[in-house]
Amino acid sequence: MNWDESLFFAINALAGQAPLRDQFFLSVGSFGTFYVPIVLAVGYWIWSDWREAVIGGLTLAGVVGSIDFLGGQLKWFVERVRPCRALSQAVTLEPGGCGGMYSFPSNHAMNTVAAAAFLQVLYPRSGWVSWPLVALVGFQRIYVGAHYVSDIVGSWVLGGLSGAFVAWLLLQWPQFRQRVLPSMVSAQANSAAP
Repeated sequence: MNWDESLFFAINALAGQAPLRDQFFLSVGSFGTFYVPIVLAVGYWIWSDWREAVIGGLTLAGVVGSIDFLGGQLKWFVERVRPCRALSQAVTLEPGGCGGMYSFPSNHAMNTVAAAAFLQVLYPRSGWVSWPLVALVGFQRIYVGAHYVSDIVGSWVLGGLSGAFVAWLLLQWPQFRQRVLPSMVSAQANSAAP
């Protein structure tokens, strides 16, 4: 048994022993669990700066959609069989069984870390919310038997670099955070110029 399998079993062995904990981790893997925080965050974003929210929100959706597509394609390229299919001792908690055939990369882990890294670059104070969610989702994917630890870590690297890079590119675009000054302030500035 290699280190990856050992770490997998250390986490996955916790599954199936406490029904409430199992239910909690199953709900973490459901996108529906994040509807309320997402709606609140988007509402705040629109309220604080609707223009930046529209541009940033569409860019973030594009990043997550692209990284999700890439993850699906990489699974067929790497062809690493999921631990719940490859290891007979693995505990499987996924409601529909084990999921797809292949495990690397974890789309759940890639998507959440891409969003967290994107937001971290644009809004550094967002990290106290986003990074614990990234860790929780990564742990959950191992807990339910769907991924190895190396699947999660590799997915974090790919997704994190992608999200951070796109956010950095967005910050290089001068119009992204261009503030519109009231006409009175700009008129005063123009009259004060020599």
